[in-house]
Amino acid sequence: MLQDLRITDDGSHTIYNSEVGECYHSVHGAVVESEHVFVKSGFCEISKPYVTVFEVGFGTGLNALLTFEYALRQGKSVRYITTELYPLCSDIYKALNYGSTSLEREHFLCLHAAQWEQEVFINPNFSLKKQKVDFTKMVLNEPIDLVYFDAFSPEKQPEMWSEEQFAKLYEQMNDGGVLVTYCAKGVVRRTLQAVGFKVERIQGPVGGKREILRARK
Repeated sequence: MLQDLRITDDGSHTIYNSEVGECYHSVHGAVVESEHVFVKSGFCEISKPYVTVFEVGFGTGLNALLTFEYALRQGKSVRYITTELYPLCSDIYKALNYGSTSLEREHFLCLHAAQWEQEVFINPNFSLKKQKVDFTKMVLNEPIDLVYFDAFSPEKQPEMWSEEQFAKLYEQMNDGGVLVTYCAKGVVRRTLQAVGFKVERIQGPVGGKREILRARK
């Protein structure tokens, strides 16, 4: 895939994918968006000390990094499972400016260097399993507490946002589980509701989207 690096409004990088015609993150701030949509609106809603996260679209690894750092500060244990059909090459991910300290930078590179298709412990309380597979063809077979739904937009990847795919996630989620996504389109909200989720529109990140979606089982 053809990719180029871009600086967003908060100074953090995103990547523009020219084949899809879309950036991996909001141009208004990659870190600001990820922290608000996925960590604050999703991870912080799970009170359990051990959390299983499933991310649709590992992408740049930013969501995984922010979750890892937050979990470390909160003393939580995380099993992080993610799928990505087109992993970034090392030249690309090493150029990303994620990690505000040398230790965070080391963690970020460890997340990318972790072997695919196997569970790798980044530290004793955080494991990562990356799978190079098409999410629409993926079979889920373990309980999930939290879903980060971070695929490209419904206009670019309509097959990812179908009732069939959301039903697959709903069936594997524990009661009380949460799904968060940056997309607040009415058709996405209605599709989530159709498979059983209780859906709310909540405030989006400062300077970015006005609303995002959070769905609960």
